[in-house]
Amino acid sequence: MQLIKLTFSIPMKISFFLFLGFLQIHFAYPQKPVDQVDVCVYGGTSGGVIAAYTARKMGKSVLLIEPGKHLGGLSAGGLGQTDIGNKYAITGLARDFYRRIGQQYGKLEQWTFEPHVAENIFNEYIRRAKVPVLFQYRIVSAKKQDGVIREIVLENSGKPTPKTNRIIRAKMFIDCSYEGDLMARAGVSYTVGREANSRYKETYNGVQLLDKHQFPDGVDPYKIPGKPESGLLWGISPEPLQPDGSGDEKVQAYNFRLCLTDSLPNQIPVTRPPRYDSTRYELLLRYIEKRKPTELNWALMHIQPMPGRKTDINNSGGFSTDMIGMNYGYPDGGYETRRKIIGQHEDYTKGLLHFLGNDRRVPQHLRNEMRQWGYPKDEYADNGNFSPQLYIREARRMTGAYVMTQANCEGRETVTDGVGMAAYTMDSHNCQRVVANGMAKNEGDVQAGGFGPYPVSYRALMPKEAECKNLLVPVCLSASHIAYGSIRMEPVFMVLGQSAAVAASLAIDGKSPVQKINVAALQNQLKTNPLADNSPLEILIDDADKNNVQIKGEWKAGKLGRCYGASLLSDDNPAVAKSVTFSISVTQVGDYDAYVYSPEVPGKSSRLTVRLQAGQIVKNFTLSTPKDSSDWLHLGKFGFPAGGHSIEISNQNADGLTIADAVLLVPVRK
Repeated sequence: MQLIKLTFSIPMKISFFLFLGFLQIHFAYPQKPVDQVDVCVYGGTSGGVIAAYTARKMGKSVLLIEPGKHLGGLSAGGLGQTDIGNKYAITGLARDFYRRIGQQYGKLEQWTFEPHVAENIFNEYIRRAKVPVLFQYRIVSAKKQDGVIREIVLENSGKPTPKTNRIIRAKMFIDCSYEGDLMARAGVSYTVGREANSRYKETYNGVQLLDKHQFPDGVDPYKIPGKPESGLLWGISPEPLQPDGSGDEKVQAYNFRLCLTDSLPNQIPVTRPPRYDSTRYELLLRYIEKRKPTELNWALMHIQPMPGRKTDINNSGGFSTDMIGMNYGYPDGGYETRRKIIGQHEDYTKGLLHFLGNDRRVPQHLRNEMRQWGYPKDEYADNGNFSPQLYIREARRMTGAYVMTQANCEGRETVTDGVGMAAYTMDSHNCQRVVANGMAKNEGDVQAGGFGPYPVSYRALMPKEAECKNLLVPVCLSASHIAYGSIRMEPVFMVLGQSAAVAASLAIDGKSPVQKINVAALQNQLKTNPLADNSPLEILIDDADKNNVQIKGEWKAGKLGRCYGASLLSDDNPAVAKSVTFSISVTQVGDYDAYVYSPEVPGKSSRLTVRLQAGQIVKNFTLSTPKDSSDWLHLGKFGFPAGGHSIEISNQNADGLTIADAVLLVPVRK
């Protein structure tokens, strides 16, 4: 075979070797994979899952990014006792989620649940919508041009030495993380900590030394009682207490919502954890000595029963599962800093459980009670049966186009661009543990409620237009510290996640910034297509709907107990016949499940007389009403022709307060 000899000029040789060098570099250092979608959702929290699902149902290509291994955030991480505030505020796919939970437990809807049940449902949303998920990837940087995020760079967070190896480009971005990491890297303004009351003319922001989740007077803070020179016990800050209402950068306490079980066949015992340090709980002993609790519940922790003989345990009392003052570095901390803080919280929590069950200085009855509990074998199997999700109650908060404040919560200021409702008490956990008048005290806990559902502004979900035009932030939204304490509930995050996804889709369709979409069209879409799949609408009539509620006799209107919406109607005199009729207009013919709402109200009658008229069908019911819970009472499944129908509640045969609150028709899915 004849060999061909190639000859090159000097310029050709230079070009050839440069080309070879390019090939060597290209293959030794491959280009970062690039994903391009319509909508990128960062954070697989409950709000993130619903946002991704909604955007996909709106016909958009979607990518969901989750830095951890699981979807659902805290809703799948131990918070099984849902913080609702008022069920009326929970709409759309958030309500659908709790309906799907209910299906698992044989009810219309269920608000208490096991972690794995919630996670399975979140995973099912993603499977049904066919949303691709990048697990164990986290943001490194964001590239922004002319106020538009062009791309974000991710690194793989699951490897011991993370490498930057992914670029995501999208028309719209939605930050659903608890930390607001995408928002921050996009250069959007935000705040951390508590504003002074004077900033937004509030009364519950800033420093608050109140009596809830507090030490009784007389608990000595010093290592040697009465001797300040001996130093402070662990967990007590040496900082002086600042004036009430003053602002600072302190963050309300984090904890783990603990799923434990007393079922021995499903139980893994609580053992002494690594890095256990009993000196961290010396102050707990002094608290117990002063308070003298007869049981763990409420005094030392809030043990909320869940299905499956499990718990959702939350902080309660002066010394509990909140690791007060140990999270200040978390919101703006790097990933390694956060990893250490999460680990410290896990050590503290596991140590607390071991201490309560085994330290001989703890009263015997409390030790015995604690040892009844263990970690469930069927939860968190890939994380040592302990929740992987720390409760990040509050981290960054965007300073957006509109800031929600205490005035919104209390109804003194009402927005017209609402895209969801909140209803929970303004709730801040303690922010620091200090010495006040020579005694150990907690500072920062606020629980101020008594108001009904209120709208959350669409402008609170978006940055100022000059800062970013293609980003929405439904979790770390724009709110003052104390208003955020009311809004920051898991079902509300789901509602706002759905709203953000619809808004992002409208912005893409209109080729406009998120600040310029038609908010009325957004509100209409949320109202007329609440499940994002064009399924038949429910028919809900509340007592406040004057056009469809007819009252016979004198009923008292107002807020009692856990009413549905802002009010209910009640009667305490069954000797005089009275009734409330809910008129129902059906336009979509079909089978519906009919319900009446029975709220938890002191003194409520144990039975309720109801009359249903569906077309030519008339049925009478005497229903047993649950005493200690609020629930929908099922009347049955009926075919409803087009036209007018009614459900009447009367005070006949009542043995207590008769309550008329709301009625509901749920279309039967084929």
